[in-house]
Amino acid sequence: MIAWSGASCPGPGCTVINSMTGFGRGDYEEQGLHITVEIRSVNHRFREMSVRIARSYLMLEERFKSFVQEKVARGHLDIFVNIEDRRAKKRNVKLDKELVLAYDKCLREMAEMVNIEFELGVNDLARFPDVLLVEEKEEDIEDVWKVAHIALQEGVDHLLEMREREGAKLCEDFVYRRTQIRKHLEEIKEREPVLGEEIRTRLKNKLQQILDDNEIDEARLATEVILFAERSSITEEIVRLDSHLDQLEEILQTGGTVGRKIEFLLQEMNREINTIGSKAADLVISPLVVEIKSELEKMREQAQNIE
Repeated sequence: MIAWSGASCPGPGCTVINSMTGFGRGDYEEQGLHITVEIRSVNHRFREMSVRIARSYLMLEERFKSFVQEKVARGHLDIFVNIEDRRAKKRNVKLDKELVLAYDKCLREMAEMVNIEFELGVNDLARFPDVLLVEEKEEDIEDVWKVAHIALQEGVDHLLEMREREGAKLCEDFVYRRTQIRKHLEEIKEREPVLGEEIRTRLKNKLQQILDDNEIDEARLATEVILFAERSSITEEIVRLDSHLDQLEEILQTGGTVGRKIEFLLQEMNREINTIGSKAADLVISPLVVEIKSELEKMREQAQNIE
């Protein structure tokens, strides 16, 4: 295991943890198609995404989600997509041939019926409803995605950079608090050996008060002291807490998606320190237990924002 010196994160080349909080923006324009993507990320137990995009481009929603989920493991992400299409619209004019012939036939019959000369030009026919239909050419969604993908990539890159920077700060804070806990734990270790003798003295004094001037059975006292000391021993809890601190260091150095691992580990550490506090009931150890619990609580709050 690599030892860290001081309250700082690993140096260049080491993996760091990522925060779930961040913001990224991407902007790209090509041939009149201008697309802006903004991504906002906050902490969440799982990965959750919502895409805000114009209704006419809803078919791209799953592509946005699929791209982002390959880069982000946890967090609630809001993805805002703004598409400005400044391109010249391509239109087609469609002639309804059957309708033209129907108009022509009806007009000829009308002229013959009232016995007037029939005169009808192309311009006249073109004025009739629905003879000429103007249709906008269907948009190629792949052209839109080509531009959107570039804007999205830029936005995700900026988001990940910010999450990494925030993660580095969390890492620094965790290393500092881990160092403080280790320091307090060492003080508890130094205090542990004298607990047995103090327990023996307290028991002897209490029994002496009860028995007044009567003799105390030293053998019986020694047995009671041993039994009480075994029930009050905090050695196992200290060893486990020590091991948990080593595991925390290893997790922080490993990096990746470690938020849940850290949360679970902190729960175990809190359980051990609570047991130490209840077993020891010592004026020297009790304040140290309070300090460790305070550091663990601060770490627990921070861990909720780790990916």
